Amino acid sequence: MQRTVLLAASLALTTGLTAVTAAPVNYQLPDEVAAFKAGPNLEVVQGNCSACHSADYVKTQPPMKDKKGFWQAEVTKMIKVYGAPIDDADVGKIVDYLAATY
Repeated sequence: MQRTVLLAASLALTTGLTAVTAAPVNYQLPDEVAAFKAGPNLEVVQGNCSACHSADYVKTQPPMKDKKGFWQAEVTKMIKVYGAPIDDADVGKIVDYLAATY
């Protein structure tokens, strides 16, 4: 019992000292050079997609025959798998933009 109390006290002290001596890390991100192409509902795409990734991510997707189906699946994946907070009303606009533009 005494050993457990001593270990807990030691961990608490170590954790407390670490928190006191930790300093924030400052870094500068590079300027964004990628931009979404002009197209229908561009502002909806910028407002929803840019929060998580750059336009380069969209541009590097492989060519596909069924563009609308591909982009529908991608947007659905972003919402269901990655938790993208995209309103239902914006999903069709994003898919239409991506299918028409990329």
